[in-house]
Amino acid sequence: MTDGKPAAQALRDARDFLLATREDYAAARAGFRWPRFEHFNFALDWFDDVARRTDREALRVVAQDGSVDSRSYAELSEASDRAANMLRGLGVQRGDVILLMLDNIVPLWEAMLAAIKLGAITVPASTLLSRSDVEDRLERAHVRFVITTPKLTELFPAGDWTGLTVGGARDGWQRWEDWQAAERAFTPDGPTRAEDPMLLYFTSGTTAKPKLVLHSHVSYPVGHLSTMYWIGLQPGDVHLNISSPGWAKHAWSCVFAPWLAEATILAMGPGRFDPVHTLDLLAKQKVTSFCAPPTVWRHLIQQDLKSWTLSLREAVAAGEPLNPEIIAQVQAAWGFPVRDGFGQTECSAMIGNTPGQPISPGSVGRPLPGFELHLLDEDDGEVSEGELSVRLGADRPVGLMQGYRIDDANQPLDGAYYRTGDVAMRDEEGRFTYVGRADDVFKASDYRISPFELESILIEHPAVMEAAVIPSPDPIRLAVPKCLVNLAEGHAPSAALAADILAHARNVLGPFKRIRRIQFDNDLPKTISGKIRRVELRRREVELRKGDGRADLEWFEEDLAAEEEGAKS
Repeated sequence: MTDGKPAAQALRDARDFLLATREDYAAARAGFRWPRFEHFNFALDWFDDVARRTDREALRVVAQDGSVDSRSYAELSEASDRAANMLRGLGVQRGDVILLMLDNIVPLWEAMLAAIKLGAITVPASTLLSRSDVEDRLERAHVRFVITTPKLTELFPAGDWTGLTVGGARDGWQRWEDWQAAERAFTPDGPTRAEDPMLLYFTSGTTAKPKLVLHSHVSYPVGHLSTMYWIGLQPGDVHLNISSPGWAKHAWSCVFAPWLAEATILAMGPGRFDPVHTLDLLAKQKVTSFCAPPTVWRHLIQQDLKSWTLSLREAVAAGEPLNPEIIAQVQAAWGFPVRDGFGQTECSAMIGNTPGQPISPGSVGRPLPGFELHLLDEDDGEVSEGELSVRLGADRPVGLMQGYRIDDANQPLDGAYYRTGDVAMRDEEGRFTYVGRADDVFKASDYRISPFELESILIEHPAVMEAAVIPSPDPIRLAVPKCLVNLAEGHAPSAALAADILAHARNVLGPFKRIRRIQFDNDLPKTISGKIRRVELRRREVELRKGDGRADLEWFEEDLAAEEEGAKS
């Protein structure tokens, strides 16, 4: 209850205020207040309430062959009730951890809703993970249940957990489809505390292993009101977001923001990204709002965008800085711009260019309703260029994570601020321009890359004494991982050795962490204390790529592939 109102009504009132002020940024900022609850369960209190109120389509998954799998809010409500009962029968209890490793197929959403209803904690996992990635998640998240496909079961070692397969059987695994025989009526075992943990995300950091980001039953489900406002979603919209399951952006725009708006989630089924197919899909499925990382937009603008007649009203981008050229080309073709936004795995959308507001090229926008942002120096002093920070205490936004899970213990946020680790500038009109990470983490396509993690794999190769991984500018992916290698004694630079080192890394790392360029350098710049100066290496790399040059003893992945093909012929 909030101010005597049921949770669903309090959330609806806050949502409706944002809908009413969707193009009045000043009014939205001045009048919005986060609804705050003692108890809340998104699936039970919000989704099921929407299902009782409307017969709208909640989810539409379009496969590569064009076939459509659609569910209404009511159908997903029933399916998740039955699935929750089935999972409870298998032993799932409140607080148990479920690793969910599926592509964009309907059971992904059924399982997510069922887990929320049970009060279980979901660990979303990308289907691109390597076996070592999977083992790390099983161990550090204390996973008790796994939901995946028969093919992906090969990545899972034996352990003290129960597995379910979707779309086929495997010895020793339960069948997900058994939910269809479960009881229809679901009764929760008690109220869900709003601050109970609900999601556990693994995200790259500056250490060898990813951080564990913990979200509650309100931080993402309610916090994504800000994301809904930034995108400009409205009831009845058809919203397409290009993001892989397992990453936080998928929860942003393929779960919570659209369903808060009572819109239809359109998802692309498993398959290789193709810009023409995506544009055809936008047109045929009458998509009204579209979100994609700049990497995707860079592919799309290579096409003649005017050739497609679309129903689009909103187009947004997030995940990495948006090139002004993309904004201009989309504006010229479709009559409206792509609007940039900013958030993190740790938080819902914080900053954005919102509907109906002027866009300053290169700016990520202004603080979204419910967020008060500060730029701080090392001493927490306010500056015009500094680390983006969120004030905690009474002003703490609902969309902020609970904290990190470190060494099997939950570490809540404390102090006066949450410091994002991202550096930005602010102009006189309150618009922010993103500068970069305060540490060395960088984005390649839409994935965050931890240099230390990749370097730890590289130095396992017998020829590598030390390595430094940096982003190398790329016209399509924004950046790709490049390694600079100091060779161990007895090894000499060569194309064959370069290929062998890259193959070693590729065999251990997930595909999204693929190192695509390598340079041998036995004189890596270092600090007095002996630490490699990646900031210097990054500066050199930017200058090198401006002229499309190559360093001495540098190979691109495609160079090595061409040499290998030539040798075979």
